[in-house]
Order: sequence, then structure tokens, then C-alpha cells
Amino acid sequence: MIMIRAIIRPEKVDAVMEKLMAEGFPSVTKMGVSGRGKQRGVKIGDITYDEIPKEMLMFVVPESDRDFVIKSVISAARTGDKGAFGDGKIFVSPVEEVYTVSSGVKETSEGVQGAAL
Repeated sequence: MIMIRAIIRPEKVDAVMEKLMAEGFPSVTKMGVSGRGKQRGVKIGDITYDEIPKEMLMFVVPESDRDFVIKSVISAARTGDKGAFGDGKIFVSPVEEVYTVSSGVKETSEGVQGAAL
């Protein structure tokens, strides 16, 4: 399993979530974040805004779906055909174990293993 964290423009969140839902990936955690990338913020007149609001979407998916989910996020989050500064970043990390709080069920890349605790 892998965790995909996508930091994207707030106005693109609905498009990304709709695309993933339509493709069979409904589970997502969403949170508001702020930060800056290589462009070091946005300067408007004499004011520099160096903490730009973004949204972070997190999903855990099977390793076999990794490329498909990443391509889906990119296609829905990209501005125009070629993209633009500030469209976001995607981070991918391995996930060793997942526990469901209500049942205690443990999941690993090998599958579901009854109540762990």
C-alpha cells in the first residue's frame, strides 16, 4: 500500500475528488494547508504573500493503483493543458500497516488480518 498526498489549488479540489470517486477511489482525507513553492509566494504591488492557501488530499491505495491514481490527480488538478506555477505537488510514501479504529482490523499489503487488538 502507498499513501498519496496531493497539495493542490483549492479551486481544483472538487474536480480531483469527483474524478477519483468516478474511478473507484472514494476514500480521502482533506485538510486546508498553506505554504509556498519555488516561486516564493506571490508579490502584488509592495506586498508579498508567502503563505498561499492550498488543500491537501491524502489517500491510501494499493501499490498496483499508484500510477493510475497519480495520473488522475494530475489530470484533474492541472491548470490548462500545460499547467501553471502553483498547481501543486504529489508526495508518495509506503504504508506498512493500516488499522480500523472501530473494529481493530489490521490491513497490510498481504491483506486483511482480523482484529489486531
